[in-house]
Amino acid sequence: MRHHDLVVIGAGSGNAVVDDSFADLDVAVVEERWFGGTCLNSGCIPSKMLAYTARVARTVREAGRYDVDAELGAVHWRQMRDRVFGRLDAERDSGRRGRAQEDSVTVYEGRARFVGPRSLRIEGERGAVDISAGQIVVAVGGRPLVPGPVAESGLPYETSDTVMRIDAPPRRLAILGGGYIAAELAEVFAGTGSHVTVVEKEERLLGPQDETVAERFTELVRSRYDLRLGRELTAVDGEPGALRLTLDDGTTVEADMLLVAVGRVPNSDRLNLEAAGVATHDDGRVVVDRYQRTTAEGVFALGDVCSPVPLKHVANREAKVVAHNLRHPDDLIAADHDLVPAAVFTEPQIASVGATEQDCRDRGLDYVVGMAGYGDVAYGWAMEDTTGFCKVLAEPGSGRLIGAHLMGAEASTLIQPLLLAATLGIDATTLAESPYWIHPALTEVVENALLDLDL
Repeated sequence: MRHHDLVVIGAGSGNAVVDDSFADLDVAVVEERWFGGTCLNSGCIPSKMLAYTARVARTVREAGRYDVDAELGAVHWRQMRDRVFGRLDAERDSGRRGRAQEDSVTVYEGRARFVGPRSLRIEGERGAVDISAGQIVVAVGGRPLVPGPVAESGLPYETSDTVMRIDAPPRRLAILGGGYIAAELAEVFAGTGSHVTVVEKEERLLGPQDETVAERFTELVRSRYDLRLGRELTAVDGEPGALRLTLDDGTTVEADMLLVAVGRVPNSDRLNLEAAGVATHDDGRVVVDRYQRTTAEGVFALGDVCSPVPLKHVANREAKVVAHNLRHPDDLIAADHDLVPAAVFTEPQIASVGATEQDCRDRGLDYVVGMAGYGDVAYGWAMEDTTGFCKVLAEPGSGRLIGAHLMGAEASTLIQPLLLAATLGIDATTLAESPYWIHPALTEVVENALLDLDL
């Protein structure tokens, strides 16, 4: 059995753990499927590249509102897909080759599972190999959750892992789920001409978002999609290319393709973690402490397999923490999951950080709300934006920012000054009144929301 100083299982954010400071060690990287992980191959990056094209198409379709006479000829799906994945697949392959060429790194292709404490069996196309390690990092990510009625139907379906690589968009697309993945992919396919039906068990889309965002976004997209809210799927039948979804109220949805986007589950169940002494939560996430250490000595974990906030920028931060702690066991640093920002790249964009208004009520927090609309600032007039807004939540008296939520153009960028203020302890009054705010820039909507706070 070959022994390595360090083994990293998973070459998404796990691959970022191994930097030049590990060159003196015998390191192995194990990857079953995709170098670069979900983000590069089937997640954040391709979905945003496709969503940007959908945004361009929507801009052309709606050019008349700006007194521009324009007509959209076509969105060429296959060319768009090949442009996106031609670039990303090359990045993936380059990353794998780069790792394999490093003298101190061995790359294993296959699925790893524990056979004992810090001992692994890797099963790949060339057979099985057993290895051991002084330290192991578990970074195997997660996968789409597929509910029973879909899996049991025996009929084809797509997930976020597969749908962006299809050869042509469907004429009728049914999407099961109403979270951020469903919302972003609905935007992509509606932008390419598909008729989209969304089936969601909650009464509004994007339920975990602040209630104002969720309510306004749901109403905004009612005119774009056929929304079946408060409904659950009970059965799928028909045949490939002609599916029929039966809902719990007896209604049906006819679709050429079904996209399942009801959430993701960690890949921990594929690792035989019991053999390693690694504990998991009830939802399958690997148990880690603030230093990303698991319950097994010498085994760390990072990313979607363990994180309470399954986002790429969180996994990258955890990778930095793990890298440091592997090399400095007497000077550990902790991962911080407070004030993690997130964005949804729909049209309009959505961004958030901190507590929602419903969080504040549930936790009994004393708070005040400041609101400003895009249509209240000059650049919003230029954009003819009547729906975008910024909402900030702050502590009365101190002005400490508790949460911030935006829906509108460039929300993922506009959230940053609010995130910085909350992270660095800058109160709302200081943030609003101390720096200059460019006029007439879209950032004025953030300034106005801060000024609207009754502290």
